[in-house]
Amino acid sequence: MTQEKNNINWYPGHMAKTRRQIIEDLKLIDVVIELLDARIPISSRNPEIKKITENKRKIILLNKSDLSDEIENKKWLEKLSKEAPTILTDSNTGRGVDKVSKKIEVIMEDEIQRQKERGRINKTIRIMILGIPNVGKSSFINRISKKAKLEVANRPGVTRSKQWIRIGKNQELLDTPGVLWPKFETKEISLNLAFTGTIKDDILETTEIAYELLKVLYINYTKNLQDRYKITDEELKDLENKQNHIYELMKLIARKRGALVSGGNIDEEKVSKIILEDFRKCRLGKITLEKA
Repeated sequence: MTQEKNNINWYPGHMAKTRRQIIEDLKLIDVVIELLDARIPISSRNPEIKKITENKRKIILLNKSDLSDEIENKKWLEKLSKEAPTILTDSNTGRGVDKVSKKIEVIMEDEIQRQKERGRINKTIRIMILGIPNVGKSSFINRISKKAKLEVANRPGVTRSKQWIRIGKNQELLDTPGVLWPKFETKEISLNLAFTGTIKDDILETTEIAYELLKVLYINYTKNLQDRYKITDEELKDLENKQNHIYELMKLIARKRGALVSGGNIDEEKVSKIILEDFRKCRLGKITLEKA
């Protein structure tokens, strides 16, 4: 059913250009906000961003925390807070967003005091927000600026041009396009980005993505699958005795969802889209794919 594939190399030309621009713009910046997907904090972290911002004051946001496992959220919050101040955010409802400007004031307090001593009062704090595509930057900026300024879509790389946005009395935020990196280190990272829709579905086969996602969910979130697709304990036990039980699970879900073609065979494309959409829209419950 599924095929092993090499690591994905996906680095459009505009992303190389954006990386160069980010390095140049960092000279103007006081604080960097690094936005991660709380469901995949490791896979959604561009290692190049971490490298080029290592000498800057930083805040880490675990965004989309409304979609991720609450127990894992606490573990990741504790772990990442050892590196930099970390906040759980949900850009759709605004949860946690109001804490960001206050945290920026705290980490800039010493610098602001130094500026006052030199006669510079009301210094504008310049902030850059960085993150890979589809991590929710535009939604976050709309929330923190309290204006629906930016184009938002569930597609990688919608944000394009550079924008300065006032988010407080003395705070200005520089938005940047989402940037991936030249080569993903492992197949697991590639798949996690595909599961969440960061890599467009036409880069990998939808059926393979759904199959690999089912493998992860079957191990860590079996009950979620049972609840969503009304799979009984008996049906689940029966699957365990079959050679390719993940594919058999996909077939079972297809039958329960009516994803069939003539002759009673399953429509692999249709059931794959159902599984991926259910995960991405949290219909399978709150799920974290990477454990702290």
